[in-house]
Amino acid sequence: MKYAAFFSAAVAGLIGSAAAVGVSGSAEGFAKGVTGGGSATPVYPSTTDELVSYLGDSEARVIVLEKTFDFRGTEGTTTSTGCAPWGTASACQVAINQNDWCTNYEPDAPSVSVSYDNAGVLGITVGSNKSIIGVGSKGVIKGKGLRMVSGAENVIIQNIAITDINPKYVWGGDAITLNNVDMVWIDHVTTARIGRQHIVLGTSADNRVSITNHYLDGETDYSATCDGYHYWGMYFDGSSDMVTLKDSYIYRTSGRAPKVAGNTLLHAVNNYWYDNSGHAFEVGSGAYILAEGNVFQNVDTVVETPTSGQMFSVPSTSSGTSCTASLGRACVINGFGSSGTLSETDTDFLNNFKGKNIASASAYTSVVSTVNSNAGYGKL
Repeated sequence: MKYAAFFSAAVAGLIGSAAAVGVSGSAEGFAKGVTGGGSATPVYPSTTDELVSYLGDSEARVIVLEKTFDFRGTEGTTTSTGCAPWGTASACQVAINQNDWCTNYEPDAPSVSVSYDNAGVLGITVGSNKSIIGVGSKGVIKGKGLRMVSGAENVIIQNIAITDINPKYVWGGDAITLNNVDMVWIDHVTTARIGRQHIVLGTSADNRVSITNHYLDGETDYSATCDGYHYWGMYFDGSSDMVTLKDSYIYRTSGRAPKVAGNTLLHAVNNYWYDNSGHAFEVGSGAYILAEGNVFQNVDTVVETPTSGQMFSVPSTSSGTSCTASLGRACVINGFGSSGTLSETDTDFLNNFKGKNIASASAYTSVVSTVNSNAGYGKL
């Protein structure tokens, strides 16, 4: 009886531990209130097939990753003719001729042979009402990204890494894709060695998205700028997008970090851009960007010019009260070190923030230590 009681207590303890697994904290900014898989019983995939099944089914799920899921080689490889728009040096990316991209847009580029992993080209479909959670620094997906499209909503991705998606090849795959979704929170995620975009929001509406504590690691052996700095960082291009980007680390990029266009309201707050060889923001038509409390260190060009959209950054001599009527508080200034600066002072769009869930902002002086301590997976 003594052993039976001990066994029962041990089992109860394990069940209680499993049931306690869940999302840490709550979303801030536009996706505030997202619940993901809620209180669903956690599942622990052990194979790539199980992971794909859990992510894509119609059940509310809390999906816990305790290992590395390596998709490289699971769908075979393709060898074909691509192109080299940026040169054939060993540090240059080359491009897959996806949808005749080389033929239509780079007809004068040298032709090259490309051999890429098929799994990376299209991400894993993620359905609605999912929480995807990594345990410590164990939750890693290699060789394939995540893809939320066609009305998916209420998704949380927390404390995982997505890495090694055909890094040599443009059009080799994206880490996280959103298109026609709502209420998505991406938190404490690391993306590294990606062929194309680390995070991309497609042309359909992505209504409420919060990206927090993200680590975009742009260090790479292959780059469109041939310098070890990843060019294709983040692309926000939806027809009705609201994106909060907060407390994130954008490291060693050379462009599109982010590119914003379409009809996108972006609140970039308390992020740290460090060691970027090209431009950070590309401001396209339909972009509405509020940048406050960020730090730009060793960033050659903070905003690529000319700009087509609108952007506001508090001038260093201002109190930031231009934001008060729309945000309910003053905006805070950005910090710059060995970098270009921000001089965009458009304010007409700030009323678009009225009535929305707005992230708080801290002084830029605390950003570097906060981001270094918290951004990326394995920090929870």
